Amino acid sequence: MVVEVFKCLWRYRNYLIIFLTPLLILPLPLAIQTSQANCGFVIILMALYWCTECIPLAVTALLPVILFPMMQIMESGEVCVQYLKDSNMLFIGGLLVAIAVEHWNLHKRIALRVLLIVGVKPALLMMGFMITTAFLSMWISNTASTAMMLPIAQAVLDQLARTEEAQELERPVGAGADNEGFQMGDVKDSPTKEPVGDEEWSSSVVEQRRLRLAQKYLNLSKGMSLSVCYAASIGGTATLTGTTPNLILKGQVDEIYPDNGGIINFASWFGFSFPNMLLMLVLSWFWLQFMYLGLNFKQTFGCGSKDKGDKEAYQVMKNEYKRLGDISYAEGSVLVIFVLLVVLWFTREPGFMPGWATVLFNQEKTYVTDGTVAILMSTLFFLLPAQLPSCFSRDAEGSRKAPPTLLDWDVVHEKMPWNIILLLGGGFALARGSETSGLSEWLGNSLAPLKSIPPFAISLLLCLLVGTFTECSSNTATTTLFLPILASMATAIKLHPLYVMLPCTICASLAFMLPVATPPNAIAFSYGNLKVMDMAKAGFMLNIIGVLTINFALNTWGTAMFQLDTFPDWANATKKPLI
Repeated sequence: MVVEVFKCLWRYRNYLIIFLTPLLILPLPLAIQTSQANCGFVIILMALYWCTECIPLAVTALLPVILFPMMQIMESGEVCVQYLKDSNMLFIGGLLVAIAVEHWNLHKRIALRVLLIVGVKPALLMMGFMITTAFLSMWISNTASTAMMLPIAQAVLDQLARTEEAQELERPVGAGADNEGFQMGDVKDSPTKEPVGDEEWSSSVVEQRRLRLAQKYLNLSKGMSLSVCYAASIGGTATLTGTTPNLILKGQVDEIYPDNGGIINFASWFGFSFPNMLLMLVLSWFWLQFMYLGLNFKQTFGCGSKDKGDKEAYQVMKNEYKRLGDISYAEGSVLVIFVLLVVLWFTREPGFMPGWATVLFNQEKTYVTDGTVAILMSTLFFLLPAQLPSCFSRDAEGSRKAPPTLLDWDVVHEKMPWNIILLLGGGFALARGSETSGLSEWLGNSLAPLKSIPPFAISLLLCLLVGTFTECSSNTATTTLFLPILASMATAIKLHPLYVMLPCTICASLAFMLPVATPPNAIAFSYGNLKVMDMAKAGFMLNIIGVLTINFALNTWGTAMFQLDTFPDWANATKKPLI
């Protein structure tokens, strides 16, 4: 009977959380009848809803539209304005470019081209997949890059396994290993001398070879799956549009510190995060190499050895690349627009010299932002034809029609994650509500005793906290909840806000330990060759590596770039409540 009750409660757990949570925290605004308490009620409620996902994340993000006006924190019009700010436009423009790249398969062409250059030796193959996935994740979604790269990796590994198994079965009992380029450290204990003549013994030896080969490729498959999903998460941190938390940081900084002078833009983010991403990627590759391929670099790099298995696996990738055909007019157009967008982003406000936007438009105010550029270039996808215009061209039915554009709205509607736009808006509304109600000031004063702790220790501890929290909550929700609190704390203890907000934002993307932590992890886990413990063991060390590298970057080139060792004047000028 008790078991049945618990089962019933578990089935209805979401409804229980939805209705009981507000009742349990209702004493807060009733007992402390202030704007700060009212805002605290909304934030706690949204935090619990986001962590449990009892209702969709985007629906939770809309709660400020209801609760802030009803609790007299902000007027409705002021709340609704927060849901479509400049950062949202940058997000939409970046996603439109990513959708165009995916729609015309340009990302697959880039990926296969890089892999053909790298080759199929184990360590090089893993490195090639990690580099390619990370690069793609800088521009398209982490989920899309993982979903595209993993099938390619599995196809290459399957071909290598089939070829080597055939070689093993054909090899006479007693002969040495043929495919030395693919031997790994965990199979060194294999017998070097095998008796010949006894059929039963020979059969046993062949079975041992097959089992050893299966174990070897299982380890390699695990390492390759993890390398792809981890590289997707790491690569997304390198660009401002690479993953949602990066844009949340920009939006929160612009909202809370309106006089910051555009300290976070595409170029400044890239200058800090790209070297950090490369460092994390190399260290992650070393760790996965150690876990799944062993430490014999000569064998795993396959120096000087070429065999049939390598050639056939290479042919698999070559055939995939040939299947794409020659680069089309549409692919070329998308590539040109993409490259032009990146160039315009970098040169808009490079920092070491006046950018084109400063010279042409932004002499007095910041009229043109990265969002302006993103929308300008992404609009071209709806204006330019996907084929060279010709008065004599006919469609499949033989009739003459104008060629379609590079993108149409049906494709965008299908692939655009509209829920993320609401999530971004919900975060901005929370930050504005915290400022308007005075909750941010109260939190800052409460955290003032932290001033006695060294800044590097504060950053390290907060990174560990956020890295742990993001394992069981979405990185978007984690960033949205933590950043306003971190901003209040930094202002109160006279610490540069970016010294804590920047590393914690990147740490929110380092969810490596659980399959449910991020969509790339879930995709890798769905292939069936990974156990939860495999991901936990590999991911725990990568979390530590990520936290250490981020803090190293923060205290070296990050300090030089953003003057993090000083407390800026603009950090004192937070947005005040509107009268």
